[in-house]
Amino acid sequence: METVESAVPVHRLQVPAPLQLPFAIGSFDAVGPLSRAAFPHRHTFYEIVFVTGGRGAHVIDLSRWELRPPHLCFVNPGQVHHWENATGLHGQVILFTEDFLLDHPGDRELLRVLGERPWFSPAGADASAFARLIADMEHEHRTGQEGFASVLRAYLHVLVVRAFRLAGPAPERPEPSGRPAQVTRDFVRLLARPGPEAWTVGACAARVGVSVGYLNDTVKRTTGRTPGQWIRQTRTHEAKRLLVRTDLTVRQVAAGVGFADPAYFCRFFRRETGISPGAFRRGSGAMHHDYRVPSLAHGEPQA
Repeated sequence: METVESAVPVHRLQVPAPLQLPFAIGSFDAVGPLSRAAFPHRHTFYEIVFVTGGRGAHVIDLSRWELRPPHLCFVNPGQVHHWENATGLHGQVILFTEDFLLDHPGDRELLRVLGERPWFSPAGADASAFARLIADMEHEHRTGQEGFASVLRAYLHVLVVRAFRLAGPAPERPEPSGRPAQVTRDFVRLLARPGPEAWTVGACAARVGVSVGYLNDTVKRTTGRTPGQWIRQTRTHEAKRLLVRTDLTVRQVAAGVGFADPAYFCRFFRRETGISPGAFRRGSGAMHHDYRVPSLAHGEPQA
């Protein structure tokens, strides 16, 4: 039986050679038909859209947003969205995976907040500033000069921070109270400081001051994910950071994320990411999946 979730198509990012970056930027026409898909779907990557023209609406999760450009829109991995009766759609589309945030991991939290209120309309000087910044990003991506990847990461960081400032503080939400909520918060904060005390459920439970069983039950009930899932994600992300940002050997990276056996680390990494640590390092985290973006650096037409 097909579940509701499986009925929603999932798009993954594929960027062709020679760029080999988990990042793409271009106009709606350059990125291709999926950038204006009229059917509900979700991504495994982030999407930022700067809409400068068009009519219709953009539906994100259960909210429908009428097009009255300019708009800046943020869609996070897992959010369901589609364009409704959209005509004359103009603007720029930015696509990237979490791997592109390795220089600025704090941007993940800003993007999460922006994804909760994903649609706003910059005006006047703000609209012009975003237009210039995105144009600079597109130029840097298209020309591909030496060091362009680090420049793109810096531009993306500036874009996210400025958007967060413009969007304003998140609405106040009552924070869960009681011991289960506090244990979960302590656990998540512990994972934000990668180290030996955060590599196993037992170590985390001891550091937080509860039993393994209590931590498992509490975190799963509070977040919908087990402590083991949280820890695997944290170790994987830290391994990616070390592979991309340092010259450590795979053996040293394995030790850095708590694996005494490099072979076991390699099996773990492949299971979590689909590729080996060496392949990830050589490709700087390039994704090869099914959202096919044309080679925008050379202006190739959409196939």
